[in-house]
Amino acid sequence: MTPPGNLAPIAAARAALARAHRVAVLTGAGMSAESGVPTFRDAQTGLWARFDPHTLASAEGFAADPALVWRWYAWRRERVAQAQPHAGHRALAAAQERGRFGDLTLITQNVDGLHAAAGSRGVLELHGHLMRSHCSAGCGVAIARPADLPAGEPPGCPRCGGHLRPSVVWFGEALEPATLQRAQAAAVRSDAMLVIGTSGLVQPAAALPGAAQRAGSALIVVNPQPSELDHLAAVVIRAGAAAALPLLLEDSES
Repeated sequence: MTPPGNLAPIAAARAALARAHRVAVLTGAGMSAESGVPTFRDAQTGLWARFDPHTLASAEGFAADPALVWRWYAWRRERVAQAQPHAGHRALAAAQERGRFGDLTLITQNVDGLHAAAGSRGVLELHGHLMRSHCSAGCGVAIARPADLPAGEPPGCPRCGGHLRPSVVWFGEALEPATLQRAQAAAVRSDAMLVIGTSGLVQPAAALPGAAQRAGSALIVVNPQPSELDHLAAVVIRAGAAAALPLLLEDSES
């Protein structure tokens, strides 16, 4: 883990956070990539390279070939199960635990559960959770752990006999309204918003930083690559989360 070469943005971001009583955090695929979790596009290699993303991640694709889609997500679950939270995940969890800010709301586009594994509480998972499943027929059955799934590709619903599907948001599907509303409220009431490892291209999550900035929040972007949100930011930190967040979130006296 290499610290950022230029520490001036870290100092500026720490000053902005020191003035904040309410902080919102939005994390994207880059956060998980540092734990070895392939991004959605990066995961389309080997066996999966010849399939269109919409085939593997849409209700239409699932209806056409449920077994194919289920195997794709089972493979992704295996990869996620091997991943561990990195120093950036742990720094966010520690900041929340010790009350580093009066109110810290963590919002993520990631579906791997690494924030919760690091100890973060009340994570708003905009795109769902890869390890959970529910009935595609809408009968209400939900299963929290892969170990509890019935056999099959995909497994049959124990209540209605329909197919179980991953509890993630697919192309063409709306985000869970209550979760999105809570994320929007946290963004616009924040005094500072950390935006970590996201390109700023995937809606509606990409609209949250702009809403925060228009409401007067100090936007802090942490990303080793340029993003669509850089022009809105009060501070841009060109580093990965694992290197930058421990420096950014440590207590002043530490």
